[in-house]
Amino acid sequence: MALPNERSDLLRGPLAEAKGLAAGLPDLLIEARRVASVVAAGWHGRRTSGRGETFWQYRQFMPDDTTSGIDWRRSARDQHLYVRETEWEAAHTIWLWVDLTASMDTRSRLAPVTKRDRAVVILLALAELLSKAGERVGLLGVGNPILSRNGAERIAEYLSQMDGSGAVPDARNLRRLSDLVMIGDFFDPLDEVEKTLEPIARSGTRAHLLQVVDPIEETFPFAGRVEFRDPETGVAHILDRTELHRGEYERLLAAHRDRLTRICRRLDWTFLVHRTDRSATDPLLALDARLTERGMDHGAYAGALAA
Repeated sequence: MALPNERSDLLRGPLAEAKGLAAGLPDLLIEARRVASVVAAGWHGRRTSGRGETFWQYRQFMPDDTTSGIDWRRSARDQHLYVRETEWEAAHTIWLWVDLTASMDTRSRLAPVTKRDRAVVILLALAELLSKAGERVGLLGVGNPILSRNGAERIAEYLSQMDGSGAVPDARNLRRLSDLVMIGDFFDPLDEVEKTLEPIARSGTRAHLLQVVDPIEETFPFAGRVEFRDPETGVAHILDRTELHRGEYERLLAAHRDRLTRICRRLDWTFLVHRTDRSATDPLLALDARLTERGMDHGAYAGALAA
């Protein structure tokens, strides 16, 4: 949605979009790392004991433990037997996807950033946190998942080569026991959204949808005669006395979200909403909770297969 004189560049071509994103990525990466550092204090619960080589902790010997797990050197220091635990090192694959189409370049006077920039910051901050946690991270449709401490930089490099022409995620590389975080506004017609989600559901991947919206898209604070223009097609529609349409708009928005919520609930997926006038840390913390829960479920499942 765009207003007259609100933003004059909403109809830029894919090449201009790509150049604009590439130019802004260094600043977005810096902002993403700042956001990630704020969230990092709450980024807990991803570590668990299991098969691996990295030392995690000592704990006292329990009656149901085997003697082969006793660390005799540590136990010799006092009167207790101690077991040396290693950290589970089966890296979990988490795919990331962000909508870079023209509708995401929306920014009203009520918001400090465009939806696209906020979405990219959240994606890169998530990549930073997941990479530091030892997870395998990939940008869907671009290359293979990365197991690297500098995963956010690698993801930023991939983003710099993309344009806004690909609105549909490529689900061909998705597999069971992986997760997919999708960030966009999801304002396409629901039939189209469901068609996009179908191959993801068939792959067995667990998806987490984050809807990023401008506050003007939630509050509809218009009055009088207003021209609305589709940022992707350029089609314009003029309404008189727009304040009379606020109730109908709110009803349609609520119905749209309710259907998305029901789809995600049925598939045991996540659906979150984030406004660009609010802190980027909020959706990161919410995604942390869901991905931590998923990682534990997958670790338990993999452990059962290995047993």
